[in-house]
Amino acid sequence: MNLDYEISRKRAFSPRNALMRLAGATAEAAWGCMLSNKGKYGLKAMMHLAKFEGPCLAAEIAAQNQIPRKFLDAILLELRNAGLLTSKKGKGGGYHLARPADRITAGQIIRILDGSLAPIACASRTAYRKCADCPDEDACAIRDLMLDVRDAMALILDRTTIAALSTRGSREELELR
Repeated sequence: MNLDYEISRKRAFSPRNALMRLAGATAEAAWGCMLSNKGKYGLKAMMHLAKFEGPCLAAEIAAQNQIPRKFLDAILLELRNAGLLTSKKGKGGGYHLARPADRITAGQIIRILDGSLAPIACASRTAYRKCADCPDEDACAIRDLMLDVRDAMALILDRTTIAALSTRGSREELELR
């Protein structure tokens, strides 16, 4: 897999993926299922904005959430272009949510910033690619398992709004579910 192809798929470039390529790993092995820093910072920024009525400056979001400013600018632009944020330049300007925080889900943000939720390409709904080493994907137990993983992740992420996430406490404070 070359870098231009990865960027064209809007997948976040990560050191992990670069190391996998250098090690000669297959595209399926480099697919990964961990949340990237881009996705994590996007969630943090959206949670920050959910707590405020008015616009927030990118510098304020970056400082309060320990996010590199230039990286945050690119993330906010991507979220704005996807319709989740609006922005205003000048005095009294900044970013704010384009719709109520209870109508924006973690799943939407992660898909915008990181792409597919599927742990492997053959289990993706939006970026499907057949595995090169799989003669019959309908009979593939690994693909079947990864479809279940994708569906379980999607269920949780698509039910979790930014409003709920921004008020969520520590793990110890939550009752067992």
